Amino acid sequence: MKTIAIIAHNGKKAEMVQFLNEYRSVLESKDIRLISTGTTGSKAETAGFDVEKLLSGPLGGDAQIASRLVEGKVNMVVFFRDPMDKHPHEPDIFMLMRLCDVHNVPLATNPATAKLLIEAL
Repeated sequence: MKTIAIIAHNGKKAEMVQFLNEYRSVLESKDIRLISTGTTGSKAETAGFDVEKLLSGPLGGDAQIASRLVEGKVNMVVFFRDPMDKHPHEPDIFMLMRLCDVHNVPLATNPATAKLLIEAL
């Protein structure tokens, strides 16, 4: 079973839910497990997805996902970032992105890249 971590900044949460809905059949047919930061996970649950929710990003959720990634428990990260806004937990965001590179884990930071990665499954 593959695990995909989903994260979305506040201005991108609706876009994340829309993306998940567009690829619901792929996620279900491939038996994809979703983990998420807290608020993004709540939005996905409301849309009918089964998600393991961790802490909210600013409270350490990004770091929790990074930890699982390092342990080999995350196969892909879909992180819809809002590049037009400041984020107090930016060091955690950069750490997560760096660890994706270090551990060769696919990372999508926008819907176009996420689409390519999901379709490659």
